[in-house]
Amino acid sequence: MKTIIESGLQALGRSPAPAGALAIYGELLLEQNQVMNLTAITQPDQVARLHMLDCAAVLGAADFPGKAVLDVGTGAGFPGLVLKLCEPSIQLTLLDSLAKRIDWLSRIAPELGAEEIRCVHARAEELSSLPDWREQFDIVTSRAVADLRILCELCLPFVKVGGVFLAMKAEDSNEEVNSAGRAVSILGGRLLPAFSYRIPGTDVSRKVIRVEKIKPSPQKYPRRFSKMKKAPL
Repeated sequence: MKTIIESGLQALGRSPAPAGALAIYGELLLEQNQVMNLTAITQPDQVARLHMLDCAAVLGAADFPGKAVLDVGTGAGFPGLVLKLCEPSIQLTLLDSLAKRIDWLSRIAPELGAEEIRCVHARAEELSSLPDWREQFDIVTSRAVADLRILCELCLPFVKVGGVFLAMKAEDSNEEVNSAGRAVSILGGRLLPAFSYRIPGTDVSRKVIRVEKIKPSPQKYPRRFSKMKKAPL
């Protein structure tokens, strides 16, 4: 994994220095995946490319150094922990609704040299209503498999005015993006040009949807998750 990650980081214009830590991360992921459902990708070379390099590419979508970053629905730590290992200056918070994922991330982060991380077990729609969390982050990321309208309602309330929400999506997501225009506007955002890239060593093209926060999100959002799913903005 290390060799694949090194060459892939160089192809992305990044330093290959984090490759060792990212390879150990991949090994720990596959080991834990035997007892906990963390990933459907189980071949080491595919973990290197489709997880580590895919997430590392997101660093090209925004100005990350020194920023306060929140990863919503982080799951196995993607993309947040990869971003931290590649850009140690970010102040990272990992958020997930499943306690055992957060417990695992809390345990492995120091092993990878990423001690200064907050790992939080909570539901995004509840946490973003709290003053200490609402509109406190420069960058909010999500790789969660959910409709962009729902992701915007979950994530934009966390973003500072002037900050950005980054949603990792497939290349052919134009229809989904177009349908999310109303939600973006209601929640105080503005769509920026998407950031497109190809994962090194593959023919897989991906896209990061970028939403700039231009005004505060109305206090009535986010709604309960059941309401979001039943009636997306």
